[in-house]
Amino acid sequence: MGYKKDQIKDFAEEIKEKDKDIKAFITIVDDPEVPESGEYKGVPIAIKDNIITEGIKTTCASKILENYIPPFDATVVKKLKEAGFVIIGKTNLDEFAMGSSTERSAFFPTRNPIDLERIPGGSSGGSAAAVAADMVPVALGSDTGGSIRQPSAFTGIYGFKPTYGLVSRYGLVAFASSLDQIGPMAKTVDDIAKVMSVIAGKDEMDSTTVDVNIDFLKDLNKGIKGMKIGAIKTVFDEQGLHEDVANAFEEFVKVIEELGAEVEWVDVPSIKYSVAVYYIIAPSEVSSNLSRFDGVRYGLRIKGENIKEMYMKTRNAGFGEEVKRRILLGTFTLSATYYEAYFSKAQKVRRKISDELYNSLKEFDALILPTVPTPAPKIGEIKDPLTYYLMDIFTIPANLAGLPAINVPFGKSGNLPLGMQIMGRRFEDAKVLRIAKAIQESTTKNKDGKT
Repeated sequence: MGYKKDQIKDFAEEIKEKDKDIKAFITIVDDPEVPESGEYKGVPIAIKDNIITEGIKTTCASKILENYIPPFDATVVKKLKEAGFVIIGKTNLDEFAMGSSTERSAFFPTRNPIDLERIPGGSSGGSAAAVAADMVPVALGSDTGGSIRQPSAFTGIYGFKPTYGLVSRYGLVAFASSLDQIGPMAKTVDDIAKVMSVIAGKDEMDSTTVDVNIDFLKDLNKGIKGMKIGAIKTVFDEQGLHEDVANAFEEFVKVIEELGAEVEWVDVPSIKYSVAVYYIIAPSEVSSNLSRFDGVRYGLRIKGENIKEMYMKTRNAGFGEEVKRRILLGTFTLSATYYEAYFSKAQKVRRKISDELYNSLKEFDALILPTVPTPAPKIGEIKDPLTYYLMDIFTIPANLAGLPAINVPFGKSGNLPLGMQIMGRRFEDAKVLRIAKAIQESTTKNKDGKT
């Protein structure tokens, strides 16, 4: 549903009131610009605050960019505006997208609309909470190791990570460039498909984008009868797998079979190395990408007696604990002494994980596994960073291999939503959405008591 210009201001005020408890937004636009035309004219959308928006603050939830106002739009934002979407605000995240809960935001944590004492996940927790709380129908997030899918699972919505290279990263503040991908979050697969139809495509400003034409809506409602799906049995080897998640996954398999697809259990043994590989490769790219934040050209600057002192004071004051941790780790693994022992070896294992997934997908139309191993924990409950890192065990593989993957809300643990994940072949994003849509229709009918 779209809004007229005079209605959008009221809509923004409603969001401000609703967001007092949830704190999904860092910035809510007081006078949002309503495009003159476009297929989705007047439809409000929230943008994760690490995606550049002209004239609207882009902070990355960091003190170092607290007052930064960009002079241009990211390619995805430009495309959304041309399609008629209204940028209603910028959503909270873990600083520079480094975290799994939004507790690492430099400003405030976001709360899960399902239970305000719990995290909404991260790093796209603000976008997930905004959609889950019906503040916006759709939002954009970014996904480096699960940052769209994991918070979608914790808040009970759909979150899609496209194939790497399908959506331009121009204007996305880089975390780990070989892993990052922008994607939509919404309450229905149809809305995911509509946003993908707008933002996907080759971009001359991003050399990693690929010229592939995908119709996301054409076969969306054709069902999955006759498809062959691989259920990754390796997930049951994880010691931290919650009983409710394990039970929901088995039920997820049954639903897919009832929809007419054939399901076989498949082993992907290298998945267990995903977290270790990711937390060598991603911080290594971080240590390079974040070197641009030095107090010279934009953002925070704290003066020193010389340029080295200015660098040190600015970065010390501007970066949070988790960002510093990952910069240090990445700098260490890229050093001449340890490059072969860590970074080079991690890249080889990344290739092995990718090959196992590619080979499995030669036999199956898609692979399924849980999105996260547990329901959403309480805010402040987890103190050890490693525990949060391990929560990404099921989402990281898709990023390492550059595959499309979506979170499908499925099952509950008490009142807390759980999520299951569908992973497909490269550039078969439309098929992944088609499978998700079939499951959405099935679970909606069952919920309504119509079947």
